[in-house]
Order: sequence, then structure tokens, then C-alpha cells
Amino acid sequence: MTAAVDLYLASASPRRAELLTRLGVVYHVIPSHIDETEMDGEAPLHYVERLARAKALATQQLCQQQGLPSKPVLAADTTVALGSTIFGKPDTPAHARAMLQQLSGQQHQVFTAVAIADQDKIVSVVSQSDVSFFTIPDTWLAHYLASGEPFDKAGAYGIQGLAETFVRKIDGSFSGIMGLPLHETALLLQRFAIPFVLQPKES
Repeated sequence: MTAAVDLYLASASPRRAELLTRLGVVYHVIPSHIDETEMDGEAPLHYVERLARAKALATQQLCQQQGLPSKPVLAADTTVALGSTIFGKPDTPAHARAMLQQLSGQQHQVFTAVAIADQDKIVSVVSQSDVSFFTIPDTWLAHYLASGEPFDKAGAYGIQGLAETFVRKIDGSFSGIMGLPLHETALLLQRFAIPFVLQPKES
């Protein structure tokens, strides 16, 4: 099964799987498990890039331990930031509400890092998008929390779901906000000679 894949995806995110599938990449999911604790004073951009690289290397090591065929490993990490404050995934409904109230009426940044590790080489890139929310009415916020959407997503929202109604303006990558920026990912795939829909494997 794994012998025919182009790469291993170090993520259990259905959104990343959906986006990678759009590129026509054949992959096998092997999630990584790393410590995602922020370092003191760590900038959001550096945080996501560090985690993406750590995830790629952790899954690469796991594949080696399991004796799987050697293939590139693609990992990604996304965070929402308001200034220097990093918004991870909320722990409780109250935590999710507090995050969304802070983002309401503000412009924030979404950083997604993508890393590919192959043998002794690893390359990473970061996508940054600016997202402006309008002032979210309390009734909208209550219904959104009741939908269950916020609870497995950085910043307590998913751009591809109901939270798109909160968005007044985006400057950046919609797919990057979802969790896998297709432009940056395609460039990395090309760099590692991994075939995708716009660059099929040579016969």
C-alpha cells in the first residue's frame, strides 16, 4: 500500500488531506505527535515553521522505525495570531468564545508553515495571510459555538465553514488559512520532484 505513494502526510487534518488531494498527490497519512508548547517570546511565524519541521522529522523517524519504504514526508502547521499573541486550538467553549471575541472587529494574521523532509534534507516555507473580521454579533457567535466548528481549529474558527460569514476581507491565501497553502506546497513538491497535477511524473 505505502510503496505506491508519493509521500507521507504527517497530519490527520481532513482539510489538509482534501487540499493535498486537489494537487493529485498520492499520499499515506502518518500523523506526528510532538510537543506544541510555545517557546518564550517566540514569534508566530517562527513557531509554525518550527512545528512543521518538527512534525516532518518526527514522522520521518517513525517511518524508519516501522520499516516503511523511504518517501518524502510533508508536514504543516497553522496558527492564528493577533499581534504577537498566538491562538491555538481552544480547550473549552469558554476558551473558544474568548478567542473569537478578541478577533471580532480586528485584523489578524494566519500563518501556515509547510515542510518536506526527504532523507537528510528538509525545506520549509511559511504563508502569511491577513484576515479582517467584522464585529461579530453575540447571536452569531452563540450559534457558531453551538455548531461545534471551533473546537479543533487554531483561533477557534475554520475559514471554509460558517466562520467565513465573519470575514470582511482577506489578503493572502485562502488555502493557507484552511491549513495548506497550495501555491507554496506546489513549489515545494516541484523542488523535491514530487509529481502533482500541474507537473506529472515523466514517463
